Amino acid sequence: MKTFSHVSALLLVCIALAGCGGGGDGGSPSASAAPASSPGAASAPGGAAPSPASDAGTSVPQSNVPNVHPIMVTTAPLLTRNMLTTSVTVCQPGTGNCAIIDNIQVDTGSHGLRILASALPATLSLPVVPSGNGIAGECAVFGGGYTWGAVRSADVRMAGQLAESIPLQLIADPALPTVPTDCTGSGRAMMTVDGLRSNGILGVGLFATDCGGGCVSSALPRWYYSCDASGACLASAQALVRQVTNPVSRFALDNNGVVIDLPAIPDAGAPTVSGSMIFGIGTQANNTLGSASVVKANAQTGYVVTTSGGQSYSQSYIDSGSNGLFFRNTQLPQCGYWYCPSSTQTASASIIGTNGAATPTSFSIGNSSALFASSNNAFNNLAGIASSGFGWGLPFFFGRRVYTAIASRATSAGPGPYYAF
Repeated sequence: MKTFSHVSALLLVCIALAGCGGGGDGGSPSASAAPASSPGAASAPGGAAPSPASDAGTSVPQSNVPNVHPIMVTTAPLLTRNMLTTSVTVCQPGTGNCAIIDNIQVDTGSHGLRILASALPATLSLPVVPSGNGIAGECAVFGGGYTWGAVRSADVRMAGQLAESIPLQLIADPALPTVPTDCTGSGRAMMTVDGLRSNGILGVGLFATDCGGGCVSSALPRWYYSCDASGACLASAQALVRQVTNPVSRFALDNNGVVIDLPAIPDAGAPTVSGSMIFGIGTQANNTLGSASVVKANAQTGYVVTTSGGQSYSQSYIDSGSNGLFFRNTQLPQCGYWYCPSSTQTASASIIGTNGAATPTSFSIGNSSALFASSNNAFNNLAGIASSGFGWGLPFFFGRRVYTAIASRATSAGPGPYYAF
């Protein structure tokens, strides 16, 4: 789901219709081969990311509450493969009126919770977030298309953690039935379970809000809107506290990032995979960095650099919401939007952070046609075509503990944003 905040806030880096995330199919004609795109959304100029805190003397608050939340890959709508999902408890703020929403995509490439209005019970009424004399609406543009809906406030619970009264996007909210024309021009509507391939998206990426300073200072197109009682909406600036928010950033503790912990799987794939999303980095015994390599991300864009096969990809990212590895290689056979070598190929790469640290890694490229023909749902070697950049999607996560540190939050390795693995 590639969506970085602040200067690039929901940055569109999704790859040649193939997939960064957001649950869309990126336009692939075959449901069995459809990329589970992650919300890589439109670039937003302006607004610098917060200045990183000093590395010296960082103190990470410790927590004694449970911080482990189950995640899994299993059958997804329209035979979408490599869709990492979880369940999220959403409550009317300050009350016990709650609902557990299943089948929410876990996405380290975007920021904030987005839920289909149809997934909420009628008894759960969430207050709208105001904008001017009306209510706030948002257009979120992803690699596979767009979502539109009102910004509403909810308490969000996961494991032993609570994010109180945070803004989220309620997709296809009946209160805002008319989608602004500049939003509808952003590709396919991802406003249903089949369109989104899930009931929603949980963005737990590198930043605390989805747009950041750019939307605070300007009314950017295809972002936030102020909508009147008739449903007419005009682009509007949006204060940080009213922007769709990464729930982890609002936990009382364990709020500096997440660890995605998934087991290794066979090259032929697996029908289901169960793992853990661990909240916090260096805050408890179960989320210490240990010997993990830290790769600092650009504080403005969230990008790192990948070098592989003699090429350098300056727009690279690590994203659980992208269902494949995405890069450009003219030597590999292609089947639609995917690579399909006759036998599994092994390649090497280095992932390089802004700190200059280069971390070597290897990866495999399987035959996509053979993978999609199987009954498996999780693959560690599914790879597709990108027009630019290098997307380390969900295959990268299998057999690794992958850390995503939130910008400016103190951790045991200094402030984010960074990845570690």
